[in-house]
Amino acid sequence: MQHTLDALFPIGLQFHGHKCPAMPMGLRAGLAALRALGVQRAKNKELFVYSETGKGHAAGCFLDGIMVATGCTYGKSNIQKCYYNKMAFTLLDTHTGRSVRVALKPEFFEAALASPFVQQRRQGVEPQDIAPEIVDPLVDRILSVPEAEFLVIGEIRESEPPKVKGTFVTQRCSRCGEPTFVNRLRVTEDGAFVCIPCSGWDR
Repeated sequence: MQHTLDALFPIGLQFHGHKCPAMPMGLRAGLAALRALGVQRAKNKELFVYSETGKGHAAGCFLDGIMVATGCTYGKSNIQKCYYNKMAFTLLDTHTGRSVRVALKPEFFEAALASPFVQQRRQGVEPQDIAPEIVDPLVDRILSVPEAEFLVIGEIRESEPPKVKGTFVTQRCSRCGEPTFVNRLRVTEDGAFVCIPCSGWDR
């Protein structure tokens, strides 16, 4: 499948759950990062995303678009959220160590925050309840505006690939009895192996 904007936008809508301007912003930003590095969407862990987004409005929508575009997902453990509360991310090619940072242009994002859509959101209106005549023109503009008008694409840099290695080995928690991957078990004072919830530890 050719991963173009036209092909991925309907997937992004279905995955994200509602129509809004920020998801296609992330989608286009992710595609721009792929082109900058000259790589294809990740099937496994060929790529890694360091997302500078945090919690809250727009940031999650933007990140959903990035995940759809790049194939970097929490399920594959090839994405990490840094909680900088910025609309930016770095895409890393784990095979070569080459990376690129992509961010929304400040003036573009500030203008987007003044849009009728965001005004409705500030009043507590859920995105799926905002009228199409407000949402559709904004989304159409995001899908068609030249990249240079809303994205800052950084220089290609050399970065240290993340060391993310999972395990297929489990052991039952000695308290609740649920199988837990051994790299997240905790050892109690009496030598029992327990899961994090049963241990009382935060992480």
